[in-house]
Amino acid sequence: MPQPTLILVYEPEKACLARLSADGYPADRALEISSYLAQSTDLAPEFNLLAAACEKRGLAFKPVELDDAALVLAKADPATTLVWTLTDGIAYFRGGASPALARLNGLRTIGADDSLFALCQDKFRCGAVLGALGLPVPQAGLARNGEWLVEPPASAKGWFVKPNRLGAKIGIWADSRIADLGHALELSRRVFSHYRDDVVVQPYVAGRNVRASFLGLKPETGVEALGIFFVDSGGDFQTMADSMALYGETGQAAKDAGTYVEPELEAVGASQPAADRRIRTIVQKLISGLGLKDVFSVDFRVEADDTVHLIEFEVCPGLPCFDFRDYCRREWGMSLADAMAQTAASRLRS
Repeated sequence: MPQPTLILVYEPEKACLARLSADGYPADRALEISSYLAQSTDLAPEFNLLAAACEKRGLAFKPVELDDAALVLAKADPATTLVWTLTDGIAYFRGGASPALARLNGLRTIGADDSLFALCQDKFRCGAVLGALGLPVPQAGLARNGEWLVEPPASAKGWFVKPNRLGAKIGIWADSRIADLGHALELSRRVFSHYRDDVVVQPYVAGRNVRASFLGLKPETGVEALGIFFVDSGGDFQTMADSMALYGETGQAAKDAGTYVEPELEAVGASQPAADRRIRTIVQKLISGLGLKDVFSVDFRVEADDTVHLIEFEVCPGLPCFDFRDYCRREWGMSLADAMAQTAASRLRS
């Protein structure tokens, strides 16, 4: 019988950079956009560790670049293959094609189905769905190149502006928190000029940034395994510059230069247990009502009175990032490679 195999599909940062450059993006903008895929750059040096961790559990490990995925998945054996998609995307990035290709070829997957890979890459549509589920997501407006498509609600605390289809803080600057909607339209022109994207404009919500991380080592793992932490980066919100200094080649350069500063993590339950419980209830509704499973992360803002605001979720969390590694150590007592291999083994043997 063929050996059970974990196929990890990923879109390399450099492949994305080359494609964006060919599409006419200036070099600096293409670099900013492709930095979203820095986890591919960061995880690749550990493929040998993943292979060893899989071998210990009787699995083969096969990393596959996205451009090769169609041919590889078409030849894979549905009885012995599990596909794990490392990077998502439907617009600037293309990883959302991977779970769809797996489904086309009858292959089992780790993570949410391909419909959520598309939904989470469009913040405006995603917010509408989350709101329909009764979840505490800020209502949003939408603007394109200086024109309102949907006007945002009034807000006594101002608004926050971010690109609609870009992640990793791309297009978020120090002035992304605004006090007047004229500035929002100015930012929408800047984002459109730089990235050809719309902007979401939401009422600003106070509080501290929280990341909830999840990896289900066994299929029956539930919200008790969530790792819920305040993420303190020294400011009210992270910008694109902050994000690029943490991950990928830019982040490695910062480490080499000694300027890398990792945000601090603090368990929410230690100081605000009521907020921790509310977050677990919200995530359970995301699991049962939206279909999140296996591996994901969810971002929140939590106020001092335990008010919780749901900001967004990721079906492809940054696995090699500091916070997910920390989660694997705290929750599972494992390295990232061992946690991934154990998760894959539990699915292939179930």
